[in-house]
Formats: sequence, structure tokens, C-alpha cells
Amino acid sequence: MELNSVILTTAGSVGFFRFVNSGFSKLPMPDSACRNAWKWRNICTSFVHSLITGIWAVLCFFLHPQMAEDLIETHSVFSHALVSLSIGYFIYDFFDMVLNQKLSQSWELLFHHMVVITCFGISVLSCRYVGFAVVALLVEINSVFLHLRQVLRMANLAAGTLYRVNSMVNLGTYVVFRINTLAWMTRWLVLNRDNVPLLAYTVGSVGMAIMTAMNIVLFCRLLRSDFLKSSTREGKKEKEM
Repeated sequence: MELNSVILTTAGSVGFFRFVNSGFSKLPMPDSACRNAWKWRNICTSFVHSLITGIWAVLCFFLHPQMAEDLIETHSVFSHALVSLSIGYFIYDFFDMVLNQKLSQSWELLFHHMVVITCFGISVLSCRYVGFAVVALLVEINSVFLHLRQVLRMANLAAGTLYRVNSMVNLGTYVVFRINTLAWMTRWLVLNRDNVPLLAYTVGSVGMAIMTAMNIVLFCRLLRSDFLKSSTREGKKEKEM
């Protein structure tokens, strides 16, 4: 893709997700979510992004399997467009949080978005490491269930069977598509040190370190919230009986 196409795709993505967010404001909303309507729309928009990019990332490798053998140079227009679209989403979400949420509540995600935009930006502008960026987007498969978890909690459905099933699938996909993917990417970066310029290697290494730390913290929070606390509550009920 040429620079003009990258800019057009990214700008179109910003507009698309702004449109999606506006669309959710016109749809019915659970009474429990009305207290924070902005957060409800933001999470629903993020869910749409995860659904699109998660499926798209898998299709990239299915339709162009050669990319898996060379994550640096080999890529298709289809995969390049995916990374450009994701940059647009992260730019949109960054400003959506800046304008609607306190910095003390959003600084972690804002920092995450800046790292992703920087790394993906280097990839689409240089037309290199696109395959590596698509591998990174496989984590969005887990994000589908991660965002669904937030939607269910905001809708006061955290005590239902659907939430429990989603919690287990979320934890399983978290290990497979987040922790394992990040570990594999870190290993790939180390093994291909000689094939990656110093600047790109440094940015990639710092980005991977930040992503890994943030995801380990989030995993511990999920485990404590959805499994350890519920086990503690069940244990107390048994003692009372």
C-alpha cells in the first residue's frame, strides 16, 4: 500500500469507529449501564474492533500462509490494510478516552495505545514487520471475550451462567492468544536480532516488555476477580450452612 492509501485507510477507520460509537448511542441500553453511558459505548465499540480484527488476522495467515515464514518482508495488501485499520481504531479510542475520561482512570490504556500506534506506524510506513504486527493482532481474539465480560458486568449479568462460561473462555483464550503470543513474539524478536535494525529492535523490545507487564497484571486481576473471589464466597456459604 502506498502512503496515500495508508492515510486514507487509517482516517477511514477513525471515521468508521466514530460512526459505530454513535450508532450504539441510538440503541437500547441496560438501565444499569445508563449511569456511565460513555463507557458502555466505548466498550461496545472496542468489542466490534476486536471481532473484526481477530477474524481478519486469522484470515491474513489463512489466505497468505507465506507470511508466517517471513514476518519481516512478506505481506499482502489485505494484511497491510488490517494494521492500518487498527492504527485508526487506536487513534480514535485514544482521543475518545482523553476527551471523556479522567487521566487517572485511563493512563494505562493511553500508554498502551501510544506504544501500539508507534509500533504499528513503523510497520505500515516502512512496509516491514507487517506479519509481526498481524501476529500481535491475534490477541484481539481474546479481546472479544474480554470486552464481552465488561458488557455483561455493566448489564448486571455477572451472576449468570453466560458470565461464568465467558469467564472460563476468556481465561483460556487469554493464555493462548495473549500470554503465549507475547512469549512467542519475544522469542522471535530475540532470535531475529541480526535481521532487525537497532531502532526497530529497540522499539519492539520496549513495546514487548510493556505489553507483557501490562498483560500479566491484567491476568492476575481477572483471576482474582472472576475465580478467586467467587471461590472465597462459595467457601463462606458452605461454612455458614
